[in-house]
Order: sequence, then C-alpha cells, then structure tokens
Amino acid sequence: MGGLRSGYVTGVLLGVLWTFVVATTVAVAWSFATGDAYRPSLIWSAAAGAGLGLAGLRWRRGGSRMAIWGAMALVVVAGLVASWSPVAVGDSATATGRVSALIATALGSGIGLWVILRDCTPGALSRHHFEAALIRFLTGFGYIFFTAIVLIPFYVMVMTSLKSQQALLQNPLDFSLDLSRGWDLLRSYRELLTDYNFGRYLWTSFGVSVATVAITLAFSIPGAYAVARLRFRGRALFSRSILLIYMVPMIVLALPIYIGFSMVGLRNSLFGIVLIYPVTTIPVALYMLQGYFRGLPAEVEEAGLMDGLSRLAVIWKITLPLSLPALASVSLYVFMIAWNEFLLAFMLLDDPSKFTLTRGIASLNSSEIPRQHLMAGAVIATVPIMALFLGLERFMTKGLTAGSVKG
Repeated sequence: MGGLRSGYVTGVLLGVLWTFVVATTVAVAWSFATGDAYRPSLIWSAAAGAGLGLAGLRWRRGGSRMAIWGAMALVVVAGLVASWSPVAVGDSATATGRVSALIATALGSGIGLWVILRDCTPGALSRHHFEAALIRFLTGFGYIFFTAIVLIPFYVMVMTSLKSQQALLQNPLDFSLDLSRGWDLLRSYRELLTDYNFGRYLWTSFGVSVATVAITLAFSIPGAYAVARLRFRGRALFSRSILLIYMVPMIVLALPIYIGFSMVGLRNSLFGIVLIYPVTTIPVALYMLQGYFRGLPAEVEEAGLMDGLSRLAVIWKITLPLSLPALASVSLYVFMIAWNEFLLAFMLLDDPSKFTLTRGIASLNSSEIPRQHLMAGAVIATVPIMALFLGLERFMTKGLTAGSVKG
C-alpha cells in the first residue's frame, strides 16, 4: 500500500483505469447513437491514461492545468495522425464520428483526471489524499456504471419502438433514427392505441391501481395506528410479523390463488384482481405507517382526547393531517406495485377486454406482432409511472425518512 501512495503510481493507475472507463462509455454511446462499430482500445487507452494521469498531478501552481490540456491535445493529435486512439472504430464509421469520439474521450478523461487527482503531487501522498483520489474515482465510476445500466435498456426500448419493420430486419442492432420519416416514427404507438386497445389497458391499470391504493389505506391506517398507539395482547408479535408474508415467494402462492379463485368464480374478473392486490400491499403499508405514527407526538392526540374527541375523530382530524407525507409515499409505493404487477394478472385474466397494462404487453410477445410494438407497449407502461415517481419523489423521500428518529 505504501508503494501505491506515490503520486506517480497513483496518477498512472487511476489514469489508465479512468481513461478505459471513459473510452468504453464513449464507444457504447457512439455505437448506440450512430449504429456504427466503436470499441475501446485497451493498449491505447492505457497509454493515453498513463500520460493524462501524470499530467493531472499538481506539479506546481497552475502548471498542472497547462499539462492536462497539453496532454489532451496530444491524445487527439495522436489519434488523428497516427490512429493511436483510445476508441477503435469500424470501417463504416464516418470521419465526424471518429473525430467526435476521440475528442469526447480526451475531454472526459482529462477533465475527469483533473478532478480526481486535484490534491495529488508527484511525490509521496498522505493517506488522506490517496483515499480522497480513490473515492473520487470510484464515485465517478459509480455514476457512469449505474447511469448506463438504467439508461441503456430504456434507450434501446425507446429507439426500437421508433424503428420501422424494414429497418429492424436490416440491422436489429442499429439504434439510430431516420428523422426523415417524420410523424411516421410514432406509427407503433398509434397502432397500439387504435388496433390493440392499449387505451383500454391504460385505464384498466389506472383504475385497478387507484382501487388498490384506496383499499390498502383503508385497512393499513387503522391497523398501523393500533400497533403504534394502542396496548393489547400480542401487539409486539403482530408488529414484528407484519412482513412475514414476504418470506413466501408469490410464485408459491400463485397456484393456490388460481385454484381458489377458479372455484369461487373470481378468476378472469377485475373484482378478483382488486381483491387480491391489496393482500400483497397492505403488509408493507402497515410496516411503513406504523413507524411514522410512532414518531408523531402522542401529546397532541391526548389533547384531542381530553377535548372530547373520539379515537376515530383524533385519527381523522389530527393524525392523518400530520401524516400526509407518509400517506403520499405509501400511496405512491402501492400504486407502483399495482401498476407493475404481472404474475397474478397473467394467471387470473384471460379476457383481452379485462387485461391490465402488463398483461396486455405480454400478449404482444408473439412472432406475429412486430417487435417494435412490444417495445412501444413497454414505453407506454414505463413513462407514466416514471413521471409520477419523479414528480412525487420528494414526498416519498420525506415520508420514508420522517419519524425515523423517534420510531
């Protein structure tokens, strides 16, 4: 470890690693954007990274800034003149794509290393400076990695939904867009809403999700309040066993549910779906709300009881208004569970007129239906819940963290 805490060693190692990460990111991004072949070059990424890493060290006041810009310019010149580029390109790539990929790699690597190595000098490094540089590298790598695993599937899904059948057959891995098609880019979405009844699926899922939220809150609010405030035998055991239902995988319960619903005539009915969904959401809602209720000051409720309010009136007039952040977060969480649920809908619904959105998307997974229609259905299912989550995320965060100190 002592040898690693040398500015030269740290600069070279982090430079090589960071440049390879940036080169891989640029290669993937340019491949998706243009449809041409780009890949990171291990040898030239290592060479460029070593040079950029050394240039990023704090040689003297203001000197490292000139060194890092000079190193970035040298990487670009070497890639253009001698083809020593950190990003290797295929023969089909355009000159603009080659140059832009090279410049993006040089800028991303150089500026990133300028930030990562900002406290490092060529000589021996203190433990604090070494660990700070390592943490900054890992933080940058984490941002890139987790952004990629989230955005790449979504990007592929959206781009595929905008492709024509002919373009998909010619090159399924080409995710560039032909903007000359104009509004015909949205053809898959238009056909889904007109020919495949996806508008009905949307409204069905919305109604089922809202009903699930209402039933869940109707049962979980009094249950969570009772566990948090009232004293009764078995209270501690009940409080600890609320989430036991999640210890049993839903796939184990699916067959008994299917048999039971078939025997009582609830299979293939939306009433049966609305009846079974809250079974999976009430435990988690109880668990979330009881912790919040425990964090509320009991003195406020006791004052209401002394003023002559009944226990139900106290809950309605005092507890619930104070619990709006928690109720919003629970409602959003339950809504997302009901909106995205697939297994029970797949097993219990056979009539296309009663399909939820996830069940409708599953019906598109057929060799007779173009692949872009399946991707368009996935986009339609994803975008509304994503917009809802991003719009109400602050309420969910506030509801999940409130009451954590006293609870």
